[in-house]
Amino acid sequence: MAVQMQNPGDGPENTTDTGGATEPYAFDVILHPHRSLSPTGFFILMLFIVGVSFSAGLAFLSQGAWPIFGFFGLDVLLIYAAFKFNYRDGRIFETIQLGAKELLVRRVFPSGRIRVWTFEPAWMGVLMDNPPEHHSQLVLTLREKRLTVGAFLSPEERLQVAEALKAALADWREPVPAQG
Repeated sequence: MAVQMQNPGDGPENTTDTGGATEPYAFDVILHPHRSLSPTGFFILMLFIVGVSFSAGLAFLSQGAWPIFGFFGLDVLLIYAAFKFNYRDGRIFETIQLGAKELLVRRVFPSGRIRVWTFEPAWMGVLMDNPPEHHSQLVLTLREKRLTVGAFLSPEERLQVAEALKAALADWREPVPAQG
């Protein structure tokens, strides 16, 4: 699953500091790109590709076309490199956290670089096509500022996050009734 929703107050990392006291986040989600091939599946796929390439290369080698054998080896290396780059890019993730005073969006790149945006939740807008299409984007807006999040998610997952965030923002904006 590419979207991990957490319930308010699930643990110490799921709290916001409000000047000495900690309160649970009203909304806390971690967005990860989906990877359908597990490391074990990748190993099995690479064994299959090596086996087929080696067998085909031997057939060409026995016919005297020895350069073809090298090209099959090059194909295996290129496929391996393509998968490794894909897995590296898959390590990106984003977090969206709605605290008592701000909405915090954090994007962590595969290189380890972190980019952080903070928004005033009272004036936030959440834009997303419903029903979602392939090109639909999940956009957070604040006046003229726009931030696209979850670009690596499927359209249905982006819609799920958008609806949950809209509901959390609506709850956040609701005044707490005075007790007494």
